[in-house]
Amino acid sequence: MTKHIADDGKVYAAGVLLVTGDPVTEFLLMRHPNRWDLPKGHRDPGEDDLQTAKREMEEEIGVSPDLVRWDPDFRFQIRYPVQYKKWAGQSYEKVVTYFLGHIDHKPEIKLTEHEGFRWWAWAPPHAIQPQTIDPLLKSVAQFWGDTP
Repeated sequence: MTKHIADDGKVYAAGVLLVTGDPVTEFLLMRHPNRWDLPKGHRDPGEDDLQTAKREMEEEIGVSPDLVRWDPDFRFQIRYPVQYKKWAGQSYEKVVTYFLGHIDHKPEIKLTEHEGFRWWAWAPPHAIQPQTIDPLLKSVAQFWGDTP
């Protein structure tokens, strides 16, 4: 297995939508130069998706998984094709699983891979990034019964 290509030829990743407030008032997104994203990353050998999401959150934003209440009933998965230059531009199916994490208060964010972050108001429907963020947020709104 190449580092991030599983035996089935797919690339697996996992991440977290971190929310705060009771009821939820805000959610966290990370800023890349040209898009918004969530703390997420490739699954390492021997990890399950939740372990990956927890590790990536701690690595990318410095938030301990122990501070988060993980919703055991929510899981969102999205699939899309990706190409990696380092693998000669070959196309792979990427499978990303997102988890929902509740945190009591906004933690100190220690960025390691992003240029910024923003706490967004929870006010569905959202129109932030149509490929992955918006479908995830729509799924969370449906899960909570918040859809208009």
